[in-house]
Amino acid sequence: MKVLIACEFSGIVRDAFIEHDHDTWSCDLLDSERPGNHIIGDVLGILDDGWDLMIAHPPCTYLAVSGARWFKYRQQEQRDALNFVRILLNANIPKIALENPVSVISTHIRKPDQYIQPWQFGHPETKKTGLWLKNLPKLQPTDIVSGRDNRIHREPPSKDRWKNRSRTLPGIANAMADQWGKL
Repeated sequence: MKVLIACEFSGIVRDAFIEHDHDTWSCDLLDSERPGNHIIGDVLGILDDGWDLMIAHPPCTYLAVSGARWFKYRQQEQRDALNFVRILLNANIPKIALENPVSVISTHIRKPDQYIQPWQFGHPETKKTGLWLKNLPKLQPTDIVSGRDNRIHREPPSKDRWKNRSRTLPGIANAMADQWGKL
């Protein structure tokens, strides 16, 4: 299967699919943190390159409700971010999963097909994340663990805070590759 991991700089989801023998590429404006199949650039330029599956991680800066207090100052940025999400969701790719934290996508486009938490996939922490799915089943929990640490929310201010908060945890990436990579 030819898989595109859109807006991923970490390489975590990409590498999970590669481990399952898929022709997988990540694409982001930034270089990948891990060496591997990575395209530096705007994902919109490669959406029509014959992908079978796309997992998209659009930036949540102007979408996540955690930043709602800033929305009134960033209305155009939010409109642009929502338009980007629409383009990704409507891409001519047979199977699509778009992930984002609790966000305005729910009110301006549609509600997610499901919400997941890291503690459902072996990580004892919380980060409620929505999945908008096209021709994919809901992601099934693989390892429900105790502990509900809010580490991601409490990430201290730093130049890399946004990166640290946006990485997909390996348990979730592996579940995506295990479950959606077999379809």
